[in-house]
Amino acid sequence: MEIGQKLPENLGMDQDGKEVKLSDFKGKKLVLYVYPRDMTPGCTNEACNLRDNYERLLAQGYAVVGVSIQNAASHQKFIAKYNLPFPLIADVDKTLVTELGAYGEKKMYGKVSMGTFRTTFVTDENGVITEIYRPKQIKVKEHAEQILKEK
Repeated sequence: MEIGQKLPENLGMDQDGKEVKLSDFKGKKLVLYVYPRDMTPGCTNEACNLRDNYERLLAQGYAVVGVSIQNAASHQKFIAKYNLPFPLIADVDKTLVTELGAYGEKKMYGKVSMGTFRTTFVTDENGVITEIYRPKQIKVKEHAEQILKEK
């Protein structure tokens, strides 16, 4: 996906088995953040930063939705442990992350594996992507500030 494109209408199922659609957020800017794994340090820092700034994001007209390839039960534990106020899509079949271009071959310490790329898509009120934060750009402990453009 690129800036100027519209996110897919069907985003997937959240931690409670509820279908999440792009049209659910019509009239709001959407922060769709893709992260590698529940309960890992970087992903926890990112989720908690968005949680801690959630009211500020809402006040600026944003909705927040997380996406990873873990199942609903894993997401429920993550939400409960860290008191996350936003839904997490359980993309276990990797449909959405693949369509977003946020899943593929990763190289770490010379080892090649398939995995999720930490990526955030920000849309306007009509679901059109206005900004994309790629893995090397995202500061997990300051991500809400990056989205809100605060220093």
